Amino acid sequence: MKHPYRSLSLQKLDRGIRPARPKQQLPRRITTDDPALSVMTDLCQVTAVTTALTTPLGKAVDLMVKRRVRILLVCDADDNILGVLTSRDIDGERAARIVAKAGCAREDLLVSDVMTLRPKLEVLMMEDVLGARVGDIVATLRQVGRQHALVLDIDPETDIPAIRGIFSLAEIGVRLGLTINPARQPTTYAELESAGMAI
Repeated sequence: MKHPYRSLSLQKLDRGIRPARPKQQLPRRITTDDPALSVMTDLCQVTAVTTALTTPLGKAVDLMVKRRVRILLVCDADDNILGVLTSRDIDGERAARIVAKAGCAREDLLVSDVMTLRPKLEVLMMEDVLGARVGDIVATLRQVGRQHALVLDIDPETDIPAIRGIFSLAEIGVRLGLTINPARQPTTYAELESAGMAI
């Protein structure tokens, strides 16, 4: 015989209570021979940080700082990726050129003014990442002179391609215990170790 349901007691919510946030701890120190997946931000486990084309650049910067990321996926109202905005886009020459050419203030810029558009993006395929090592990802990012790489996978439930992950050279550097300059192209651990320069 089933027991009757009972109502639980309710309490008043005190002032200053905040919502819980998932704790994302960096795993152990890695080596360049560890699996690439060990340093990929898996968007099936962590929600992607997104923004819109019309977001003021200052708000996008605030979002990056708040969420502790250096890349935002720029999406439309249907969540389709239109491009990416990276810290390099914001701090690079493009923003300064636009301000100088348009005669506007930096505060007037929108995400759409400095982002990298989807047609210019190149992605890694998940099938290749599955057999790759951390050193392979570092070598790839250095070869193309980028700080980030997106990983494309096929959603098993829908059979539709989706961005599954993000690699960050800065995060990989932290996990390796090194600072990595993306302009250099070392591929061995010894070369990586001697390449310590600001990210």
